[in-house]
Amino acid sequence: MARFEQAAKTLKEILLNNFLGGLAWAIGATVGISIIIFLLTNVFRNVGWIPFIGDFISNLTSYVLTNLQSNPQLVK
Repeated sequence: MARFEQAAKTLKEILLNNFLGGLAWAIGATVGISIIIFLLTNVFRNVGWIPFIGDFISNLTSYVLTNLQSNPQLVK
């Protein structure tokens, strides 16, 4: 029974630990994604894929807009 009492934490401690853990996870994920995007952008810039990606997004956007104008029922 004494072992259980040592392991028991108050609600305040549990909430604080979970909040700090979630905050650390969010900061780590943000920094990690930022580094990955930075590296991919530099690689694509050096390879010359940035115009290709821009053209692809432009074509995709115009395709979607054309289909939405011809069939407005898709926007419900």
